[in-house]
Amino acid sequence: MYAQIVVSFGRMFAIATLMTLISQVSGTPYVPGGDTPAGTDCSGLASWVSNVATGRPAFGSRFHTGNEEAALLARGFHYGTAPNSLVIGWNRGHTAVTLPDGTAVSSGEGGGVRVGGGGAYQPQFTHHMYLPMPAEDMQDPLAPPPGPDAPPPAPDAPVFVDAVDAPPPPAADVPPPAGDIVPVNADIAPPPGDPAPQPA
Repeated sequence: MYAQIVVSFGRMFAIATLMTLISQVSGTPYVPGGDTPAGTDCSGLASWVSNVATGRPAFGSRFHTGNEEAALLARGFHYGTAPNSLVIGWNRGHTAVTLPDGTAVSSGEGGGVRVGGGGAYQPQFTHHMYLPMPAEDMQDPLAPPPGPDAPPPAPDAPVFVDAVDAPPPPAADVPPPAGDIVPVNADIAPPPGDPAPQPA
């Protein structure tokens, strides 16, 4: 029981820290390759969010879209998407994040770091990975416990993995993309709701 309390408190702390990071860096300028509170690009923001979500320092350990898969695997992410999870989507030139509560966060979609936009579920993204963070862990740790008439907690939602998110075959020393710039003609509008897996 004690271990469960410690793990639950640790997740709540991680999410509170994640939300604090987002509020602190929101509005900072787009800086290609940036890794300081003065600004960053899309993959720098995804790095900061994944670092904080996994208990690492936000700055000083960034990745880019060319090595994002390996970096996220090293941080404990899984292939695909899942409800109530931190989800990161990317392609060779752009990446964005959707927080466990559904909030989209990005850098380079019309400026610097901002809350909103297409998030991880943009149709342009060919890869997705998620870090499980159950919704009940997002509750305010200072809120009073539910009363005796409160409904029972909902069971864990099923995890859906997109077929396109299987690890790609190894490539021969692919250089990182230049600057993580979103193409001018990129479709960054989010699809309506979370996309459901499509039958093969």
